[in-house]
Order: sequence, then C-alpha cells, then structure tokens
Amino acid sequence: MTRALRLSFVALLLAAGGAFAQDWPARRALTMVVPFAAGGPFDTIGRILASGLSETLGQQVIVENVGGAGGMTGASRVAKAAPDGYVFLLGGSATLAFIPTLYRKPLYDAVADFAPVALVADSARVLVTRKDLPPNTLAEFIAYAKANHVKMQYGSAGGGSGSHVCAILLDSVMGTRITHVPYRGSGPAMQDLMAGRLDYICEQISTALPLIQGSKVKAIVTLSLSRAPGLANLPTAHEQGLADFDCSAWAAFVYPKGTPEAIVRRLAKAASDTVDGASVRARLETVGVTIPAPERRSPEYLARYIPSEIEKWAGPIKASGVPAD
Repeated sequence: MTRALRLSFVALLLAAGGAFAQDWPARRALTMVVPFAAGGPFDTIGRILASGLSETLGQQVIVENVGGAGGMTGASRVAKAAPDGYVFLLGGSATLAFIPTLYRKPLYDAVADFAPVALVADSARVLVTRKDLPPNTLAEFIAYAKANHVKMQYGSAGGGSGSHVCAILLDSVMGTRITHVPYRGSGPAMQDLMAGRLDYICEQISTALPLIQGSKVKAIVTLSLSRAPGLANLPTAHEQGLADFDCSAWAAFVYPKGTPEAIVRRLAKAASDTVDGASVRARLETVGVTIPAPERRSPEYLARYIPSEIEKWAGPIKASGVPAD
C-alpha cells in the first residue's frame, strides 16, 4: 500500500468512527503474522495465542508465517498493511528491538510504523549443543570454543534474529569468531543441530525444552538473568560467571500505524484475557514461557517498552562489531 493510499485509508477509518470499530471483528477472520518459519519458537507461541484468541473474540485468528531477513520481511508486511484491525504482528525482540540497529536501512520504523497493542510473553534463551559436543558447563564450553572456534559453527533462525544476536554477544564475551549458519527459522536449524551438522544454537526455551527433555540436544546454560520454567536446575550464565549476561526474548502484538484506537484497545483486552485463561497459560508455561504481569500488557506500557528495548540493545549490538546490512 502506497503512503498516499494508506493516508486515505486512515482518513476513511477516522471518518467511519466508532461504527467501524463497533463491527470489529465480525467482518472476517483476523490474520496474525508470525515473521518466522513454522516450527520455531515464535510459531509455537503464536499458534497457542491464536487458538486462545479465537475463542476469546469469537472470530477465527489465522497464523500466517512470513519468514526472511531475521523477521523483517513479515514485520514489513504488517507495517504496510491496511490499518483496519484485521492484520496484526506477533513481534518481539528481534523484529522490534534488534533490527533498528542491525540494519542501516530497515524496511520499517519499529516505533513510528506500528500501533502498540500488548506485551504477551517473556521467554528465556538456552545455549544448546549437539549431544556429542564435549563441554557440559559454561566454563568448559568457553574453553572448548576458544580452542576450536576455527572449525565450529552455530545456527540461527536467520540473520538478525534473536538467536543470531544472542550468539553474536556470546561470541563477543568469549573472544571468539565462530562461523554463523543462518536458516529460515529455528525449526530447520534445530533439525541440523540434532543431526550433528551444527555445534550449538542460542535458542528460545519454547523450542529447546522438548528436545532437551527428549535428550535430542544438550543444555549448557540458561542465557537469562533468572532460571527458566521447566529448567529450574539449569544455572544461568550470570550464575556461572558471565555477569549480567541476558538474552531473554519477548513477544508482543502490534498493529499497523493508524489502526483505530478502539480496535487497538479491544485486541489488547482480548490478548490479556486470553493469556489469563487457564488453558492458554498452562500451554505457554509447558513450553517455558512466562506471562507478563497485567500492568505490562497495556498499549501504553508497550509504547514505552519498545523504545527502551531498542536503546538497551543498541549498545551491545554495536559493541559486538556485527556489521549492519
């Protein structure tokens, strides 16, 4: 949608006023764009939320996977969509906090091009390795990486993804330069890790947990400040000597800029009600996801949170020396 058409559409929505918002979401199914391939951590979280939202709203919520460019392709699809309340993004740290620093010319402005709706999930990351990699602790892993970094490889969900940026930061603090192998989503990367074609991934717990529990991969350390649900016995990097090392991920709903405020608030309430539901909460906790406190689920909170996260990550990303594309 061109800028002129977009402005005309917004003007039409404003003119329609409350009547349009009052009809929402009765007109058709909603589309939740997940900006990564099926089978990854965001896809897992997205499908749990879509199912719950469908029940809460009484209208179907369809998941559309649009992967590529570390999530930027899918996020751009939403930024350019008609602001009619029927297409929204499951965004997060990669798409809304990392990309503004990683790319010289990102496809969207993470603050100006979206209407914040609600923070819906917090998720730890875990350093997981192939089963036969010798290290079992963080100290052993760092020593092994320093001795073998020339021949090691790590995978990610794509350039600029959370798993990529986390691995970059880990590389930086270890003083190594390990080869990055980007994939189109976490699913295929984890498949290659299980097959022994990669050495490690800094993966979200929602994807890693079942594979850890099934002894398909080896968990080395939690890459968050707190121990993760489902992995209470796995120490954090902070506990094992990397002070304040934190690669936690988060997920949030955002609309295209210009979406009527009444619709934004109705989706925010529906999202909050959904994650408070016993069934959805239990399913999210099963994959290691923490539900944000109610006061962190408002559009106002998210409007403050996204710029603060961009600022928080800008320094570490620049300090790591990763080139912007």
